Amino acid sequence: MEDIKLLETIDRYLAGEMSAEEHDLFETIRKNTPSIDQMVKEHEMFLLQMDQYAAKRNFAKLTEKTFQHLLAAGEWTLDNVAPSKVKIIQLWNKYKKVTAIAASVGGLIALTTSAFIMYFSPSLNGNQLLQLSKDIEVIKKNQQVQGHLLNEVKSKVPENATLLSGGSGFLIDPKGYIITNAHVLKGNGAIVINNMGQELHANIIYTDKNIDLALLKIEDKDFDAPNTIPFTIRKKMSDLGEEIFTLGYPRNDNDIVYGKGYLSAQKGYAGDSSSYQIQISANPGSSGAPLFNDKGELIGIISTREKLAVGVTFAIKSNKIIDLIASAKENEAPTDIKLKVTKVEHIAINRKVQINSLKPYIFSVRSFN
Repeated sequence: MEDIKLLETIDRYLAGEMSAEEHDLFETIRKNTPSIDQMVKEHEMFLLQMDQYAAKRNFAKLTEKTFQHLLAAGEWTLDNVAPSKVKIIQLWNKYKKVTAIAASVGGLIALTTSAFIMYFSPSLNGNQLLQLSKDIEVIKKNQQVQGHLLNEVKSKVPENATLLSGGSGFLIDPKGYIITNAHVLKGNGAIVINNMGQELHANIIYTDKNIDLALLKIEDKDFDAPNTIPFTIRKKMSDLGEEIFTLGYPRNDNDIVYGKGYLSAQKGYAGDSSSYQIQISANPGSSGAPLFNDKGELIGIISTREKLAVGVTFAIKSNKIIDLIASAKENEAPTDIKLKVTKVEHIAINRKVQINSLKPYIFSVRSFN
């Protein structure tokens, strides 16, 4: 019901039916809420597609009407006699310019319609997936909220750096190793921010774009290294319908956010066996966030979601972390990680206690050049 009301509001906004006050308020909400801004863009494109379709239908009706008019006026004949050929040639000479224009318009409509079909069809390209990293504009808003604008407050982002992207990440080793998505790191430098708002220098150790995972290491004297990691990495396939939850940084105020859902498919988008499909709300900034089951085991890393389906999100399976570490070592990246992948006995604990125990291990990630 809320989605319907939101679409009605977007319709009024795009149609110019809002008062000046309503319009300004919605503009503010759109700028500060990436998910709503995305919905506005998608709905605007959908309406444009409908307009193009209507134009094509109207053009076809006009063509048929014109043809019938010419038949009635006797300027076109269907008789198979010599005079008709003369009339057709005369008619062509008279209307060839109009016909050329009409053909061009028809071709343009066909091309435009095809482009929209390609955009909205998941089987033709990857435009149905939205990577859940934050863009530069959202990062700037985050900094304004926190008071970390460059040159205003002491920050560990280099003074002349250009912020490019951001997302979430999490510790997998007490020595400061952090996992995030490769697409979160659009620059060659990074910092991470813990749940207390503390910025820490981090080096990009290794990136694997094929599996969309990256490894960072905190290299900062202010880092208070923990004694252990309070979760294990699950190697086995998770069960369909299994309850899951995540912690990440999709909000502009850099406050950590909890999300709950369930595993809806054991394969990801278009049958991708390296990821899960999960039913959970996820917005830009959630990329790189850890996905846990109710036992507190890490089962995946949130990466993308479908644009046109509410709550359909995809997470890279946790066993790909093992592949990432192996690949990093093969490529002589400086790693000395000891992953907790051994099966251990889990005790059911209160979810609030579980969340509080995990929060210090989840980080906001910023990338810059």
